[in-house]
Amino acid sequence: MAGSLLTLATAQQAGPTPAPALTTAETPVVISSPSASAYISGVTALRAAIDPSVPVQSVTFFVDGRQFCVLNEPPFDCEWDAGSVISVHLIRLVVQPVSGDRIVKTLRTKGIGYADRVNVEAIQVTVTVTDDAGRFVSALPRSAFSVYEDGKSQPVTYFASKDVPLELIVAVDISGSMTASMPKLKKAVKDFLVAVPSKDQVTLLGFNDSVFALTRKTTDPSERVRAVDRLAPWGATALYDVIVRAVDMLGRQVGRKALVVFSDGEDQGSHLSLDDVERKLQSSDVTLYMIAQGRGISQDYLKKTMQRLTVPTGGRTFTTDSVEQLHLAFEELLDELSNQYLLGYQPSNGARDDTWREIKVQVDGYPNVRARQGYRAAPFK
Repeated sequence: MAGSLLTLATAQQAGPTPAPALTTAETPVVISSPSASAYISGVTALRAAIDPSVPVQSVTFFVDGRQFCVLNEPPFDCEWDAGSVISVHLIRLVVQPVSGDRIVKTLRTKGIGYADRVNVEAIQVTVTVTDDAGRFVSALPRSAFSVYEDGKSQPVTYFASKDVPLELIVAVDISGSMTASMPKLKKAVKDFLVAVPSKDQVTLLGFNDSVFALTRKTTDPSERVRAVDRLAPWGATALYDVIVRAVDMLGRQVGRKALVVFSDGEDQGSHLSLDDVERKLQSSDVTLYMIAQGRGISQDYLKKTMQRLTVPTGGRTFTTDSVEQLHLAFEELLDELSNQYLLGYQPSNGARDDTWREIKVQVDGYPNVRARQGYRAAPFK
């Protein structure tokens, strides 16, 4: 949704409470995504986990009684756009083994009742607070935060400081220029992905001339590692395209949304321009982090471009002199992602006139606050 607006009040604050998922050790076929009884909206992965001992002829997903996708080989997943409004959906999985009867699994997602809706949609803001020594500050109360839009105080209607949901996309440059660095890069990325808490959903993208989804919203650390092993360098660098693609994948999801882009150089093959990327980020609440090497460190114009993209989102740019130092940047980034707050407010200016609205977050006693600098109030679609 334009502006990455929240459509929930009470239900969001409580967060989804998915039932414990069965594993293939307990049953040979499960719907591993979405989670049972989850609140979902936007682009959502439909994924089946099937025990390797079951030879499969076909896998079919139905959504609300209609066939959505048919898969004949692993990975058994596809993307479905659940729309901007969270409502009840019935997901049905039909697995036809090579021999034997078909296996059918169903789950029902949660919807939002009329009493849970808000009349004015809320703006979501991820906030990072540090002290004078640069240490992240956690466990601050809601009362310590003040939010202003275009200089006007806005009441905080949503606040979360613990176990804040995170959906993370990691985009890795696999262009030909990364050939020499790829083995060390893979190790650093693996270490980072394993360290991301298993409750957080991670999507891994590789990009060169094109963008490749290697995992989609996985919470399985082993699946994250296997995806990294599939990275192979070739082609040019479509940096702008991958940022826009990732924002589209994250844009409607509830909770914190972060995009980490690793690239060693400038854009060399995107269909989109820098202005397109900037406007896309302005209409989302994705926090962008970029980890630069090579020309991204030595060329001032590239550093300025990365700052131009990351800072307004509340993110930042990390620079490492060598791929060996990547683990230090990843450790610092993981620490930051583990110490963030999520705020929501209902803007006093409800006009959707495609204008830029400046956001300022203040925290009592702490002048070092990073958050998105504003949003573009794009018309509803």
